[in-house]
Amino acid sequence: MSSATPPSDIPLALYAIGLGSNRRHARHGDPRRVLLAALSELESDDIEPIDVSPIITSDPIGPSRRRYANTVALVASPLAPPAMLERLQRIEAAFGRRTGQRWSARTLDLDILLWSEGAWSDGNLVVPHPAMANRAFVLGPLRAIAPDWRHPLSAKTVRQMAARLIRPKPVDRNAEAH
Repeated sequence: MSSATPPSDIPLALYAIGLGSNRRHARHGDPRRVLLAALSELESDDIEPIDVSPIITSDPIGPSRRRYANTVALVASPLAPPAMLERLQRIEAAFGRRTGQRWSARTLDLDILLWSEGAWSDGNLVVPHPAMANRAFVLGPLRAIAPDWRHPLSAKTVRQMAARLIRPKPVDRNAEAH
């Protein structure tokens, strides 16, 4: 029996994948168009797009001066986290991703943010993404498509984590007196 679709007995997991770009691509154009092209590349026989957030712009972290375009995609896949990471790294390489300086300008950055099966950690990958709870450019788009997804370690929802980032911080009145 031959079939183009995977057998139904393979369990599918959901992944939240963060996408970012702040460099033009020779074929795809500006960072926003790079993200749209990358979203098309994500779709394959074993990765099914479920939803995608609006694309936002954000200030860079680190030495890069170029603003980023960011989005988050929800995908369903039978791939285990290491296989998903390998797939994402192949897509990054196809878009010209160079390894080197951390937080430098890049054509495409793809990160596994969350996995519906919980947490994963090995020598190459940590899921949930260790910095996601402190990044508005991740939590804002993720909140738009999965506000009730719970972080498997903190048990906070994406909505709660995002609210914590934008909540005004209390003023330390004692610090002002000195």
